Amino acid sequence: MADIKNITDEILREAGADAESLIAEAKEKAAAAEKEAAEQIRAEADLAAEKAERDAVDYGKRVESQIALRRRQAILAAKQEIIDHVISAAEEKLRGLGDADYFSLLEKLIEKNARAAEGTLLLSEADMKRLPADFAGRAAAAAEKAGGKLTISEEAAPIDSGILLRYGGIDENCTLKALFSGKRDLLQDIVCRTLW
Repeated sequence: MADIKNITDEILREAGADAESLIAEAKEKAAAAEKEAAEQIRAEADLAAEKAERDAVDYGKRVESQIALRRRQAILAAKQEIIDHVISAAEEKLRGLGDADYFSLLEKLIEKNARAAEGTLLLSEADMKRLPADFAGRAAAAAEKAGGKLTISEEAAPIDSGILLRYGGIDENCTLKALFSGKRDLLQDIVCRTLW
Protein backbone atom coordinates (compact mmCIF):
# COMPACT_ATOMS: atom_id res chain seq x y z
CA MET A 1 0.00 0.00 0.00
CA ALA A 2 2.85 2.15 0.55
CA ASP A 3 3.49 1.98 -3.16
CA ILE A 4 0.01 3.22 -3.92
CA LYS A 5 0.37 5.97 -1.42
CA ASN A 6 3.73 6.92 -2.97
CA ILE A 7 2.24 6.84 -6.44
CA THR A 8 -0.76 8.85 -5.28
CA ASP A 9 1.49 11.36 -3.56
CA GLU A 10 3.64 11.58 -6.69
CA ILE A 11 0.56 12.13 -8.87
CA LEU A 12 -0.72 14.74 -6.44
CA ARG A 13 2.67 16.51 -6.43
CA GLU A 14 2.81 16.47 -10.21
CA ALA A 15 -0.81 17.60 -10.40
CA GLY A 16 -0.09 20.36 -7.86
CA ALA A 17 2.97 21.41 -9.83
CA ASP A 18 0.93 21.38 -13.04
CA ALA A 19 -1.87 23.31 -11.32
CA GLU A 20 0.58 25.90 -10.00
CA SER A 21 2.09 26.17 -13.48
CA LEU A 22 -1.39 26.57 -15.00
CA ILE A 23 -2.39 29.12 -12.33
CA ALA A 24 0.85 31.08 -12.89
CA GLU A 25 0.27 30.97 -16.66
CA ALA A 26 -3.38 32.06 -16.20
CA LYS A 27 -2.25 34.90 -13.92
CA GLU A 28 0.30 35.99 -16.53
CA LYS A 29 -2.36 35.87 -19.26
CA ALA A 30 -4.81 37.76 -17.04
CA ALA A 31 -2.16 40.39 -16.25
CA ALA A 32 -1.30 40.69 -19.96
CA ALA A 33 -4.99 40.96 -20.87
CA GLU A 34 -5.52 43.52 -18.11
CA LYS A 35 -2.49 45.49 -19.33
CA GLU A 36 -3.71 45.32 -22.95
CA ALA A 37 -7.23 46.38 -21.92
CA ALA A 38 -5.79 49.28 -19.88
CA GLU A 39 -3.69 50.37 -22.87
CA GLN A 40 -6.70 50.08 -25.17
CA ILE A 41 -8.85 52.08 -22.73
CA ARG A 42 -6.10 54.70 -22.43
CA ALA A 43 -5.80 54.89 -26.26
CA GLU A 44 -9.59 55.19 -26.65
CA ALA A 45 -9.70 57.83 -23.91
CA ASP A 46 -6.92 59.77 -25.67
CA LEU A 47 -8.83 59.54 -28.98
CA ALA A 48 -12.04 60.64 -27.27
CA ALA A 49 -10.24 63.56 -25.63
CA GLU A 50 -8.69 64.59 -28.97
CA LYS A 51 -12.09 64.33 -30.67
CA ALA A 52 -13.73 66.31 -27.88
CA GLU A 53 -11.05 68.99 -28.22
CA ARG A 54 -11.49 69.12 -32.03
CA ASP A 55 -15.29 69.26 -31.61
CA ALA A 56 -14.93 72.09 -29.09
CA VAL A 57 -12.66 74.03 -31.46
CA ASP A 58 -15.06 73.40 -34.38
CA TYR A 59 -18.02 74.48 -32.26
CA GLY A 60 -16.15 77.60 -31.19
CA LYS A 61 -15.41 78.43 -34.84
CA ARG A 62 -19.07 77.91 -35.79
CA VAL A 63 -20.19 80.16 -32.95
CA GLU A 64 -17.65 82.83 -33.98
CA SER A 65 -18.82 82.53 -37.58
CA GLN A 66 -22.47 82.91 -36.56
CA ILE A 67 -21.62 85.92 -34.41
CA ALA A 68 -19.69 87.49 -37.30
CA LEU A 69 -22.59 86.79 -39.68
CA ARG A 70 -25.13 88.34 -37.31
CA ARG A 71 -22.86 91.33 -36.82
CA ARG A 72 -22.54 91.81 -40.60
CA GLN A 73 -26.32 91.45 -40.97
CA ALA A 74 -26.91 94.03 -38.23
CA ILE A 75 -24.46 96.43 -39.86
CA LEU A 76 -26.08 95.91 -43.27
CA ALA A 77 -29.54 96.47 -41.77
CA ALA A 78 -28.35 99.67 -40.10
CA LYS A 79 -26.72 100.87 -43.33
CA GLN A 80 -29.90 100.06 -45.27
CA GLU A 81 -31.94 102.01 -42.74
CA ILE A 82 -29.61 104.99 -43.12
CA ILE A 83 -29.75 104.76 -46.92
CA ASP A 84 -33.57 104.59 -46.85
CA HIS A 85 -33.67 107.61 -44.54
CA VAL A 86 -31.32 109.64 -46.77
CA ILE A 87 -33.34 108.81 -49.91
CA SER A 88 -36.63 109.62 -48.17
CA ALA A 89 -35.16 112.89 -46.90
CA ALA A 90 -34.00 113.80 -50.42
CA GLU A 91 -37.46 113.07 -51.84
CA GLU A 92 -39.06 115.11 -49.05
CA LYS A 93 -36.64 117.97 -49.69
CA LEU A 94 -37.70 118.09 -53.36
CA ARG A 95 -41.35 118.10 -52.34
CA GLY A 96 -40.65 121.01 -49.99
CA LEU A 97 -38.88 123.21 -52.54
CA GLY A 98 -40.12 126.75 -52.93
CA ASP A 99 -42.53 127.37 -55.81
CA ALA A 100 -39.90 128.75 -58.21
CA ASP A 101 -37.46 125.84 -57.68
CA TYR A 102 -40.21 123.20 -57.60
CA PHE A 103 -41.83 124.28 -60.87
CA SER A 104 -38.39 124.63 -62.45
CA LEU A 105 -37.85 120.97 -61.50
CA LEU A 106 -41.20 120.05 -63.10
CA GLU A 107 -40.17 121.91 -66.25
CA LYS A 108 -36.99 119.79 -66.42
CA LEU A 109 -39.09 116.64 -65.96
CA ILE A 110 -41.23 117.72 -68.91
CA GLU A 111 -38.15 118.35 -71.07
CA LYS A 112 -36.73 114.95 -70.20
CA ASN A 113 -39.93 112.90 -70.54
CA ALA A 114 -42.09 114.66 -73.17
CA ARG A 115 -42.81 112.80 -76.40
CA ALA A 116 -43.07 114.08 -79.93
CA ALA A 117 -46.85 113.93 -79.71
CA GLU A 118 -49.81 115.87 -78.39
CA GLY A 119 -50.55 115.22 -74.75
CA THR A 120 -51.90 116.47 -71.46
CA LEU A 121 -49.95 117.50 -68.38
CA LEU A 122 -51.56 116.50 -65.08
CA LEU A 123 -50.58 117.96 -61.71
CA SER A 124 -51.56 117.22 -58.11
CA GLU A 125 -54.30 119.25 -56.51
CA ALA A 126 -51.77 120.98 -54.24
CA ASP A 127 -49.54 121.87 -57.20
CA MET A 128 -52.49 123.24 -59.17
CA LYS A 129 -53.28 125.61 -56.30
CA ARG A 130 -49.77 127.07 -56.33
CA LEU A 131 -49.24 126.96 -60.12
CA PRO A 132 -47.26 130.00 -61.34
CA ALA A 133 -49.02 132.06 -64.00
CA ASP A 134 -46.28 131.51 -66.59
CA PHE A 135 -45.94 127.75 -66.06
CA ALA A 136 -48.35 126.76 -68.87
CA GLY A 137 -46.15 128.58 -71.38
CA ARG A 138 -42.94 127.14 -69.89
CA ALA A 139 -44.42 123.62 -69.99
CA ALA A 140 -45.50 124.06 -73.63
CA ALA A 141 -42.01 125.33 -74.53
CA ALA A 142 -40.38 122.37 -72.78
CA ALA A 143 -42.63 119.94 -74.71
CA GLU A 144 -41.85 121.66 -77.99
CA LYS A 145 -38.14 120.92 -77.45
CA ALA A 146 -39.08 117.25 -77.75
CA GLY A 147 -41.26 117.95 -80.78
CA GLY A 148 -44.53 117.61 -78.86
CA LYS A 149 -47.34 119.68 -77.50
CA LEU A 150 -48.68 119.68 -73.93
CA THR A 151 -51.67 121.36 -72.38
CA ILE A 152 -52.28 121.47 -68.64
CA SER A 153 -55.34 119.52 -67.53
CA GLU A 154 -57.87 121.38 -65.45
CA GLU A 155 -58.47 118.16 -63.50
CA ALA A 156 -56.08 117.29 -60.69
CA ALA A 157 -54.30 113.96 -60.81
CA PRO A 158 -54.41 111.64 -57.78
CA ILE A 159 -50.70 112.12 -57.12
CA ASP A 160 -48.66 113.65 -54.32
CA SER A 161 -46.01 115.52 -56.29
CA GLY A 162 -44.43 115.63 -59.72
CA ILE A 163 -46.38 115.24 -62.97
CA LEU A 164 -48.22 112.78 -65.17
CA LEU A 165 -47.87 113.07 -68.93
CA ARG A 166 -50.90 111.59 -70.69
CA TYR A 167 -50.59 110.60 -74.35
CA GLY A 168 -53.70 108.98 -75.84
CA GLY A 169 -54.84 107.41 -72.59
CA ILE A 170 -51.38 106.21 -71.59
CA ASP A 171 -49.84 107.95 -68.58
CA GLU A 172 -46.13 108.57 -68.22
CA ASN A 173 -45.62 108.56 -64.46
CA CYS A 174 -43.17 111.33 -63.56
CA THR A 175 -44.16 111.67 -59.93
CA LEU A 176 -41.35 112.13 -57.47
CA LYS A 177 -42.31 108.84 -55.84
CA ALA A 178 -42.08 106.98 -59.18
CA LEU A 179 -38.81 108.69 -60.11
CA PHE A 180 -37.21 107.84 -56.77
CA SER A 181 -38.56 104.29 -56.94
CA GLY A 182 -37.27 103.80 -60.50
CA LYS A 183 -33.80 105.06 -59.61
CA ARG A 184 -33.64 103.43 -56.18
CA ASP A 185 -30.68 101.14 -56.95
CA LEU A 186 -28.68 104.01 -58.43
CA LEU A 187 -29.57 106.26 -55.50
CA GLN A 188 -28.57 103.55 -53.02
CA ASP A 189 -25.19 103.21 -54.74
CA ILE A 190 -24.64 106.97 -54.66
CA VAL A 191 -25.59 107.23 -50.98
CA CYS A 192 -23.45 104.21 -50.14
CA ARG A 193 -20.38 105.63 -51.93
CA THR A 194 -20.94 109.01 -50.30
CA LEU A 195 -21.33 107.69 -46.75
CA TRP A 196 -18.93 104.76 -46.78
